[in-house]
This record gives sequence, C-alpha cells and structure tokens, in this order.
Amino acid sequence: MPAANNPRIQQLIKKPVHLIAFGFGAGLAPKAPGTFGTLVAVPLYMLLQPLGIKVYLAVTLLFVVLGVWLCGKTARDLGVHDHSGIVWDEIVGYLITMIAVPMSWLNILLGFALFRFFDAVKPWPVCWLDRNVKGGLGIMVDDVAAGLLSLCFLYLLNAYLNI
Repeated sequence: MPAANNPRIQQLIKKPVHLIAFGFGAGLAPKAPGTFGTLVAVPLYMLLQPLGIKVYLAVTLLFVVLGVWLCGKTARDLGVHDHSGIVWDEIVGYLITMIAVPMSWLNILLGFALFRFFDAVKPWPVCWLDRNVKGGLGIMVDDVAAGLLSLCFLYLLNAYLNI
C-alpha cells in the first residue's frame, strides 16, 4: 500500500471523519490495527452498559449507521477500500458482541476474544458479506455479522457455564 494511503496522526486530527474512522488513532497501530480498534470499544462498552439496554441499543445502532458513512468516506478519501487502519467497524462489532451481556471482566475478555476470532476467521456469512458488499456498508456489515455471531456464542457460554 503506498505511503500516501497511510495517514499520520497529524493528518487524522485535521479530518475528524478520518480520526473517528481510525478509532481516534488506534488504527494507526503498525501491527494488528483491528485488535487495537477493538480495544477502543472496551471502555465504550463499560460506559454504555450501565445506561440500560435502550440507550445501549440506540447508541450502537447510531454507530452502525454513522459507520457506513464514516468508513465509506474515509476509504474513498484514502483511495483504499477497507483500509486496515479503518477500525470503526471493529469498535461497532465489539459493541454488538456485548449487547445485554452482564458486565464482568470475564465477559469483556470472552467477548473480545470471540469477536476478534470471528472477525479474523470470517466464517459464513461473514466471508460472503466481506466479499460481496462494497463501500461503507461493505466495510461495516462483515463486522456487524461477526459481532452477531460473537454475541450468540457469548450468550451460550453465559447460559451453559453460568458465567
């Protein structure tokens, strides 16, 4: 990827849309930017979870809709579809993973691990969405699907292991 497509933090600060899409700079990590982006979501979850399910769902839905635009615009501006530094989709995917999950360090870690697994491995339908949906929606939708898969597995772990 050409250096011109890899912004610096100074460039992100000048363009708030890019700064948010890059997870407030987390996407600039030289290795595993998606993991660092997901880490940004953990304190967001911890702030949102006590506000109740209605607020949590409303904010998460807003982040999904906003993400389609943020990620699409940033990708177009950089000239790279789904640039690895765009991590807003990972932030939202983790928030989806944690919908109505009781707050505990074990759940936070399990949710993190499950989401990173499904985001990296991309089982069906995540892989199909990743390959076939383009633009900002395409950047977001595979992480939404990975988040939903992670949520299901996290619910099952909670139900059967009494976490």
